[in-house]
Amino acid sequence: MQYPLQLTFKFWAFSPQISVVDAQGSLQFYVKQKLFKLKEAITVFADAERTRPLYYIKADRIIDFSARYDFTDENGVSIGAVKRQGLKSLWRARYDVFNGENVSFTIQEKNPWVKVADALFQEIPLVGMLSGFVFNPTYLVLRADGAVVMRLEKIPSFLSRQFTIKALDSLNEKEEKQVLLSLMMMLLLEKNRG
Repeated sequence: MQYPLQLTFKFWAFSPQISVVDAQGSLQFYVKQKLFKLKEAITVFADAERTRPLYYIKADRIIDFSARYDFTDENGVSIGAVKRQGLKSLWRARYDVFNGENVSFTIQEKNPWVKVADALFQEIPLVGMLSGFVFNPTYLVLRADGAVVMRLEKIPSFLSRQFTIKALDSLNEKEEKQVLLSLMMMLLLEKNRG
């Protein structure tokens, strides 16, 4: 994949949608989340028409703060999983990325004060609608040894949420899939922040 990737989260659409394009402008992933599902099940497609499924993301339980979301490819082969770190995520968003049962990466919000300032700013009538321009969270993907391998940054925008994903270290193909699917799932879970 050609980095940086541009991830667009259509926040104001009836059902949340994510598209990921590479540095050449080629669509890599497309997700349209189904509404009103008790147990999350998401399909990641290779095209915007949703004709070529690539990956499936399924929750291990009905709506829960610490559900684990398992990733499989189109043949049902397990790729990995992501899980929110429960109470630790109340202050700073934190997610564990799994390879089997082992945690291979951690995703964490770089500055939790951005989330606090954004929440306060949004409460101001009319002006609060501009919070997408002012407060822009950054998420870091770290290996177990603390080395940052990928960075997701929000780009100021109004009608959609746009992010840039930058690779800071080399990953093998499976690790790259685990991290990118985890970042997309994290954005769907954190969609009300920034």
